[in-house]
Amino acid sequence: MMSDKVIDIPATARLRLDGEALVANWRALDDMSGAASTGAAIKANAYGLGAVEVVRRLQSAGCRDFYVANWQEAREIEASVEEGTRISVLNGVRPDDMQYAMGSLAKPVLNSVEQVYRWQETGLPCDLMINSGMNRLGINPADIEQYDWNGLDIDIVMSHLASADEDVPQNADQLNQFDSVLQYVSGKRASLSNSAGIALGQAYHFDCTRPGLSLYGGKQRPELSAAIKQVVFPETQILQVRELQVGDKVGYNAKYTAERDHPIAILAMGYADGYLRGFSNTGLFLRGQTKLPVLGRVSMDLIAIDISGASDLGESDWVTAQYDLPTASRQSGLSQYELITGLGNRYSRYWV
Repeated sequence: MMSDKVIDIPATARLRLDGEALVANWRALDDMSGAASTGAAIKANAYGLGAVEVVRRLQSAGCRDFYVANWQEAREIEASVEEGTRISVLNGVRPDDMQYAMGSLAKPVLNSVEQVYRWQETGLPCDLMINSGMNRLGINPADIEQYDWNGLDIDIVMSHLASADEDVPQNADQLNQFDSVLQYVSGKRASLSNSAGIALGQAYHFDCTRPGLSLYGGKQRPELSAAIKQVVFPETQILQVRELQVGDKVGYNAKYTAERDHPIAILAMGYADGYLRGFSNTGLFLRGQTKLPVLGRVSMDLIAIDISGASDLGESDWVTAQYDLPTASRQSGLSQYELITGLGNRYSRYWV
């Protein structure tokens, strides 16, 4: 018979999150932004780290602008923000959002003429997204020139760089397009740069910048490499240790065959946790500085690693995934964005 007492069940995988590194990254990006103020993109639950905790830490460092994707994300952090902090909802405002949005602390980023008409009657503040060539969300320049914007209380006029992580002509093309649009519509502030855009230089900074990935350890350009620190460290427990003999095979479809006798450990983590199959036979785990290679296919809940270099490891010991984002991206073939936002809900999360 089961007891009514609630028994805690410790997680077998967890994310160690470095709060000092997060704040140091924001300060580094703020320094690179020069005279522009620096906000923080915290959409997708702060790229998987936990939006409320990230907001708390970045507010303490001086961040006053936060960018979320939708009104559900805005609602999650509204109770956590201090007076003077601003929240922008990047996906704009649908008809279904209006009732909540009109009473919210957050402001919509208006992305279409339809959204402009929908919002202007409220008299409430908003931001405005310009399509400068990415052709995702945003109002086309031709529509900007034909509209009288005096009826809107616009805080930020913004656009979004499509290829700031590359040295391509599109960056300058978007900058020029955005500059030309600002002749026809103005807000209190203008914004163009994401994390990689900050590294493109002062011409791209305008009044405020909107870093996202680099806050959490992403390095999309060489200029960011020295300044940005790793924030997220996935850790997992060993479920079992096995001894392989020459010729033994490991995992689905036998993608690893032992060429020598050696020990392996089976880890309580897999692609259901966001450690995806791209790490099969390429990923690394660490025990201190010792590298423990992934063997065979990553499966849904389990991973095999070679523990020849740490043969004292046993059941219930913990190891850490090598998850520096640029390095993990090269190992797996996955983008840095996918790697960090895909870390699943089965991890417990703790800040240090």
